Amino acid sequence: MFNFCSLYSGSSGNSLFVQSKNTNILIDAGESAKKITNALSSINVPIESLDAIVVTHEHIDHIKSIGTISQKYNIPVYATQKTWSAMPLQSSKIDSKFQRTFSPSNKFYIGDLELNPFSIPHDAADPCGFNILNDNTQISVATDLGHITPEIINNLSNSSFILLESNYDPEILRFSKYPYYLKQRISGERGHLSNVEAGKLISKLLNNNKLNSIMLGHLSKENNFPELAYKTIVDEIIDDKHDISNIDISVATRICPSKIIKIS
Repeated sequence: MFNFCSLYSGSSGNSLFVQSKNTNILIDAGESAKKITNALSSINVPIESLDAIVVTHEHIDHIKSIGTISQKYNIPVYATQKTWSAMPLQSSKIDSKFQRTFSPSNKFYIGDLELNPFSIPHDAADPCGFNILNDNTQISVATDLGHITPEIINNLSNSSFILLESNYDPEILRFSKYPYYLKQRISGERGHLSNVEAGKLISKLLNNNKLNSIMLGHLSKENNFPELAYKTIVDEIIDDKHDISNIDISVATRICPSKIIKIS
């Protein structure tokens, strides 16, 4: 058994659930503890059964309740040393025996899951994406990507499933009410990935015949729409002469759990 579920995904909060036969983990906890508890309950997973929370980076939409959940349920939290230093409020809530540290590019294990973190370009202290393996099958989590690097392409190239950022539409962002500096941050080299960029990346990755499922995530509430993100990605794939029938594409929601993706 190897399952994935996006509990919440979007600019307002992010939390992803990964499950194997013997291990349950969260990638980030960027919504309230109550919301995450309820979301897990809705897919029949008691929060007490979590083996760990793994942190991608210290922005509030990814760490909002890690301290509360760890403190209440004695759950270990994994983050890089720079990320721990960048989130002192949350760190102060977590008992030192539950603070675990990993390094980018060095694999580590939680139960029967192998996690391979990789560095990503984002305006945070030490942001990471993750490849997660179980029984030689790999899934990936890659959001908050300012731009695509060869390292990202290489890390995602052996995955069967990817939760990939598709944050904004460039034209909607251009005419949004956001101040200029924020528009520049979002579209900058250490900001977020647009729908078009996500589509181009997926097209490249489809040259790997292992990839059969994509979930678009971290959509902006103000600068994107699920239907637009989906259509843009599909158009990019078709324009690049790939058969759209060979891949399942879905969109994670910001307000409730997605469908459960059964990897194996």
